[in-house]
Amino acid sequence: MFTPLLLAHYTATSCLGSGLGATLAALRANRSGLARCQFEDVTLPTCCGAVAGLDRVALPAALARFDCRNHRLALHGLQQDGFLDAVAAARQRYGAQRIGVFLGTSTSGILETEHVYRQRGADGALPAGFDYASTHSLYALAEFVRRLCALGGPAAVVSTACSSSAKVYASAARLIHAGVIDAAIVGGVDSLCLTTLYGFNSLELLAEAPCRPFDRGRDGISIGEAAAFALLERATATDATAVLLCGVGESSDAHHMSSPHPQGLGAQQAMQAALASAGCTPAEVDYINLHGTATPSNDEAEARAVRALFGSALPPASSTKGATGHTLGAAGALEAVICALALREGLVPASTGTRAADPALGLQPPLAPFAAPLRRVLSNSFGFGGTNASLLFARAGDCAS
Repeated sequence: MFTPLLLAHYTATSCLGSGLGATLAALRANRSGLARCQFEDVTLPTCCGAVAGLDRVALPAALARFDCRNHRLALHGLQQDGFLDAVAAARQRYGAQRIGVFLGTSTSGILETEHVYRQRGADGALPAGFDYASTHSLYALAEFVRRLCALGGPAAVVSTACSSSAKVYASAARLIHAGVIDAAIVGGVDSLCLTTLYGFNSLELLAEAPCRPFDRGRDGISIGEAAAFALLERATATDATAVLLCGVGESSDAHHMSSPHPQGLGAQQAMQAALASAGCTPAEVDYINLHGTATPSNDEAEARAVRALFGSALPPASSTKGATGHTLGAAGALEAVICALALREGLVPASTGTRAADPALGLQPPLAPFAAPLRRVLSNSFGFGGTNASLLFARAGDCAS
């Protein structure tokens, strides 16, 4: 059985706004942050979810070599909701060496590399000041956050496409349960870049209008960017309304590099593992935050997996990517925070953007948010290559473990 861990503090920043207040207000209003893509010189006919003002974010002088859009987004996200103060207090309690950093990203600071490739000299050499290790390398994100927060514990970055920042919860939990650390910053940061936008366009997966998960007319994804974090600690003497991580499930079906298993086999295995680790039955789940990217094959495969596992016990289920866009390596962390807000506020988020549910999928995602007494919620994150992760969250008074 999984020993529950406390989300002692959490925050999220996306195209819905900066911090929990803006995120919750948008969810309550069923408002999307997606708009016609005006990122850099991109000419693609699509919508995206950009975070405003990142060019005005300044990194501390001591960390100037880490400057890139991804780290400016990370800093901006960490500055919301008193999160840095909460980390500082944890550092006082446990010591810097006893707090880990586990983050997910898919492309890290690749935009910086895209820029310098346009500045190559006649001999093809990159500009002398380019610092790949501190900007584009995957580990750069964890090192930046680690230095910013003055932490000395283990640090790692997971890059498994769209499951990245859900899988970090499992990575951190293993080290906390093993006694290696007492707490961890978990989360994910992914920022807009040219590679992602043109790459998904080459796969013919981008929608022109804001995406419509599980809709009969769904035709692709909308790319977003986000930074979301939680401070994970052991759950001791916890208020009954506090949010706990009660179960994790991971799988790798390796069906195809970019297409899900048609029956959603790996997705079903991840959900089953999350429930089993929490000692929870499908009937005890009150809401599912679906991966729901709004591509025809992804939504169909996930719907098959959910129906197979939950059957007649299927609870309300929605995808919030029509509000935030698909934030890729940050999606798991962003939707974990949305689940925490749902539990805290007793709110079932709508499947924003969905107009008419596809009857062939057998799901009825809510088209408007509504109040409900939530006790346990499941969050799904499924990535390219069949890397799948599901997280089960519950209020402390309702966690079965």
